[in-house]
Amino acid sequence: MKYYTLTKIKRKKAVYNMIFGERSNGKTYATLYEGVTKFLNNGGEQLVYLRRWREDTIGRRASKIFKGINENGVVEKLSGGKYTGVYYYNGAFYLCTYDDAGKPVYNLDTDCLGYTLSLSEVEHDKSTSYPRVTTIIFDEFLTKSMYLPDEFILFMNTVSTIVRQRTNVIIYMLGNTVNKYCPYFEEMGLKHIQKQEQGTIDMYGYGDSKLSVAVEYCSTIQQQKKNNFYFAFDNPKLEMITGGAWELNIYPHAPIKIKPKYIIFSLFIEFNDNIYQGDIVERENMLFLFIHNKTTPIKDPSKELIFTLDYKPEINYNRNILKPTTKIGQRIKWFFETYNVFYQNNEVGDSINNYLNICKRG
Repeated sequence: MKYYTLTKIKRKKAVYNMIFGERSNGKTYATLYEGVTKFLNNGGEQLVYLRRWREDTIGRRASKIFKGINENGVVEKLSGGKYTGVYYYNGAFYLCTYDDAGKPVYNLDTDCLGYTLSLSEVEHDKSTSYPRVTTIIFDEFLTKSMYLPDEFILFMNTVSTIVRQRTNVIIYMLGNTVNKYCPYFEEMGLKHIQKQEQGTIDMYGYGDSKLSVAVEYCSTIQQQKKNNFYFAFDNPKLEMITGGAWELNIYPHAPIKIKPKYIIFSLFIEFNDNIYQGDIVERENMLFLFIHNKTTPIKDPSKELIFTLDYKPEINYNRNILKPTTKIGQRIKWFFETYNVFYQNNEVGDSINNYLNICKRG
């Protein structure tokens, strides 16, 4: 089976390399392999393995990060037998050999391959120096659940702590296609990700600076997976596992064909570089909120009720749809509380669900 390699994206020579696609296609393995190779070939260059939560960078979980590398004998092959594996101890990885009792043997100074760090603990690492680190691997940067408050700034602070005054550090950001909403997309100005085709690499530049970002939406290895039959259920969510499609929940669609005369009120939601229109629909014994894409600009943004996460002083703008300050706002919240909300398609539903998750936190 052919797994993911860094061959194509390395040709782009970007500073940030964002790589996402289906699960278990070899993204993490490829970057760890790159880290071992650079250590052995470039005079001990080190890596940092970065995750969002501390729990993923310590103890048993951390000790399994190089499991695939170790099981495949990669270190022994690349080092010509000098080392036989990677051992985790106290926040660091070491190239090692094993004595007759199976105990790892390594030198704390010369055999340190790299370190584990977490964004949730970044404040504790600001004074630490990493002069030999030239590779940052931010794993699982995409999440289905929750991002940290101001996470992008935490990530930038972490990069700053590692880079200091150097210009030779390469960053890899790895993710599974679990959620189309990600604050990194907006913060890094990655405008085309949601429409990017699978198997392509998009490049982003930033004026006259040397900063560049390569974004790779990995090709699928679906047809080569012999065990795909385990996931052959008629469920679109599983396409993320088997083929790398964005994972979308299933949301209720409009129960009737909606005619303009059925709409008694409209509102708008600006989120994730999109505009959504919410129509309150009344028809016989039905009353529900229908949310759909708005493909044209809002005609009169000074008079319409608009929800946005941006801070706006105008009285017709609101940030949190779940914390109403007016009677109409309370009525709109009621639709969500009673599950009387329907969506144009699952993509719209997923986007609004991400907006609501942010509203629930603030």
